[in-house]
This record gives sequence, structure tokens and C-alpha cells, in this order.
Amino acid sequence: MKIDWLKPLLGHPGPFATLHLDATPSEQAADRDVEGRWNAARKDLAQQGAPNAVLDAIQEVVLRPTRVPGPHGRVVIADDTGVLVDRVVNNPPTATTSSWAAVPALLQAALAADESVELLKVAVDRQGADFLRAGPGGKEHSTFQAPHDEIEKSGSNEVKRARIESRAEDSWERNAAAVATEIERRVAESRPELVLLTGDVRAVALVRAALTAPTTEKVVEVSGGGRSGGGVHEGAFAERVGEALDSYRERRRERVLAELRQELGRESNAVTSVGDVVSVLARGQVKELVLAEEYGTGGSPMNGRKLWIGPDPMHIASSRSELEALGVTEQLEELPASVALVRAAVGQDAGLTFAPEGSVELMDGVAATLRWRDEGTPTEALASMSGDDRRLH
Repeated sequence: MKIDWLKPLLGHPGPFATLHLDATPSEQAADRDVEGRWNAARKDLAQQGAPNAVLDAIQEVVLRPTRVPGPHGRVVIADDTGVLVDRVVNNPPTATTSSWAAVPALLQAALAADESVELLKVAVDRQGADFLRAGPGGKEHSTFQAPHDEIEKSGSNEVKRARIESRAEDSWERNAAAVATEIERRVAESRPELVLLTGDVRAVALVRAALTAPTTEKVVEVSGGGRSGGGVHEGAFAERVGEALDSYRERRRERVLAELRQELGRESNAVTSVGDVVSVLARGQVKELVLAEEYGTGGSPMNGRKLWIGPDPMHIASSRSELEALGVTEQLEELPASVALVRAAVGQDAGLTFAPEGSVELMDGVAATLRWRDEGTPTEALASMSGDDRRLH
């Protein structure tokens, strides 16, 4: 899972307000409405020292409807420059959490990222396509009109009808090729994780046939959609899109966990345990940070553990003295392990994956796959011989 969109947070000096709120509409919620939940969180943030200007900026965003049906949550991160992150998450928190601290509560933002997919949705017909780009920066709609000519098959006599039908077929194919070229241009430019293709059945088939690798490898067809919503059963189509996204998220997670299992089995490009993961993060070796899924719900054995950080995201250690031994003596801070680990992962452009219980054996609820290893890389060979199996999670 890509978390590079969090990297700009590391360039802000802070402090930061982080809010994880149940954003379920009041008519569907069993307790107070969103405004009531926010008012309670605002008081808590104010008591922690958050200034009114920051609280006002958050309030303007939080009280704006998400227009998402059913139960859901919202993660907002802000500093004195304004709101930096505003993400909707599928599952609302059991209780609102808020913090005003030198470092944002990155785990909450990462949980939001775990549910998101950087997506390009393309609805096509025989004349062109409507595009929806959805990513960390929000949603962007646009339209592409293909250079169509004849698109209808009609005529008054057999000879004329055959000529018009031939021209229509040729126009469909040329338009499909033009749409495919536009899709590939946009994929190269914005690099979405997934391309959802929907619309006119014949146009979808022609466009997909005109696409080339690697774009075609990102494409998933979803039936029932169309341009500008014409003739579309919105509820049924949204359900199919949701199923496609769920399936993709599961595949994305399993690719990482399969690699982790394989590399741990080989005692090669993977490590597990807080100490070993801290070591490889400090050396910039991490390809993907893996956390136990229950880590974000308060059930992980790492909860309560602290780590030390310095001004650079890769300044991370189990103790203050370890950083000082490296010559890092200023801007040292002790943070919850979750914040420190995710901060270091963001700083070196690593990915982040949450592992469901039972999917892989993790010591301390944490592991990492590596970009490279050398003689200084920790090995997991001694874990099974040291009694550390009691920490497997």
C-alpha cells in the first residue's frame, strides 16, 4: 500500500492536530450527531493546547457532509497552515480520538490509506469517455470526446445501409483506439493502482482490445456503468464497484504477505520484531512495513511501547543513547512505536500493509520486507532457538 502521500507531513514543523471521528450521519448513528462528536473532540484538543485557528480549520472540514451512506469514519490532520489530510474510512472508530502533538498520529492516516485505492474510473461509449480520477488529493472529473464520424447504423436501402454500417464500425474502432490512447496517457501521467472500465458493452470490448501492457494489467471491467449516469442503476453499480475495490485490496495485501512469508522462510529479505524492524528502518532498507491488523484497534502487543526519533525520519532507535551514539543530539523525542515506525517508513518511501490475524507469523506484531540486505542486516535465524516464539503474533 502506497503511503507516499503522507510524506509532505514530514516537511511541516508541527505541532499537529490529529482527529479520528465517527462521521456516520446522525439519522444512522446511535449516539450524538457529527457536530456533537466534534464539539467534544474540540474541547479535548483545546485542553491539549491546540489554537483556535487550527480548530476552526478542522471544524470547517468536519461539519461538511461526506455524502457517504452508512457508518464510516473520518481522519483529519491539521497544523497552523490548515488542514493537511482529510480522509474517509470505511469503519468508524469505537471512540473519537484526538491529539495535539509535535508529530501527527500517522497510524490513523495509514489506516485510512489501507482502505483507499488510487483509482481511474473510465466510462466509455462509442463517442468518447468520462474520467474520474480518485486519489489522496481528492476527485477529478473530466471528459474526452473521440474524433467520431458515423456512429449509427441506418440507411434507406441495402447498399446505402451496408456502406453506413461499415463506416459506423470503422468509427467505433477508431474512437476506441483514441480512447485507449487517452487512457494510457492518463495512466502514465497519474499512475493509478487500478483502472475501472465500464460503459457501453461493445465500446468497452473495443477499448480494452486497443490497450497495451502494462495498462491492460491494471484494468478491471465493471458492468452496469455509463457516461454521465445515463441509464445507470446507481445503487447496483456502486455495489459492483465496491466489490471490485474490495477484491483489489485483498489482492494487494496478499501480494505483500506472500512475499513476506517467502522471505522469512528463506531467512532472506525480511525481518520481524520491533528491534529488527527499527534497525532496517534506520538503514533505509525497508520496502514494505507490515503491522498486525489489530495494531490499529488497541490489541497489538506493541501497544504501549515507545521508540526514539530525531529530526530526520530515519533517525529511529529503541533508546535515546543509541541516537546520541550516532551523533544525533538535538530534537530528540520519545514517541509511541506506531507513530515512529510509520514515520520512518514514510520517510524512505516504503509501503505499509496491515496483516489480518493468522495470515502470517509476526513477532511483536511487526515485520518488514527489504529492498536489499548485507552483512549488517539482522537475521531471524535465532528467533526459533531463543524462546522468542512466545512473542509470535
